[in-house]
Amino acid sequence: MLASIGSLYDRAIVDTGRQSELLFFVAFLGSFGFIRTSAHMIRAQVSWWPGNVEVGGTHIHHLVWGILLLLIAGYIGVAVRPDSPWHEITTVFFGIGAGLTLDEYALWLNLRDVYWSQEGRRSIDAVIVAATISGIILVGLGAFIDVATEVTDAVISLGTAGIVVLLAFASWRVIRRERSRRSARRSIS
Repeated sequence: MLASIGSLYDRAIVDTGRQSELLFFVAFLGSFGFIRTSAHMIRAQVSWWPGNVEVGGTHIHHLVWGILLLLIAGYIGVAVRPDSPWHEITTVFFGIGAGLTLDEYALWLNLRDVYWSQEGRRSIDAVIVAATISGIILVGLGAFIDVATEVTDAVISLGTAGIVVLLAFASWRVIRRERSRRSARRSIS
């Protein structure tokens, strides 16, 4: 079974040149999931969870670590352009940095800590948008166009069938009503 999964991975991801997209996507969602869980554990004051990072009494938001990872991985990816496996490792760090940074999107938008407020929901919205765009890139826009074409064809077919059924029903009702009127006229005469 593992060989079959490995073969599928090679055919669908590596051979199509989508390994970087997949690594980014998984690292991005994984770091977002981890840091959200961590924030909840800290807020719940779970005794064994490490807690916030503070330097000299100042809380260092995970946005800072995300920005540092984005800067370092971005520079390495653009300026150094390493070969495999360093390219893949850099991609993973870039995805982690993006997840950490976008989890605090509401902080950069409002310039104050709104993580647990209604305004903090914007961070989750930003992650959903980024994950959707990354997912579309990973799967390939062509796949979505194919699905949209199939859906459009199905909707047109169903719509046409619906119109035919409605026309048939309306015709049946008109014919039935006309027969009732004729019967009523005959019984009056």
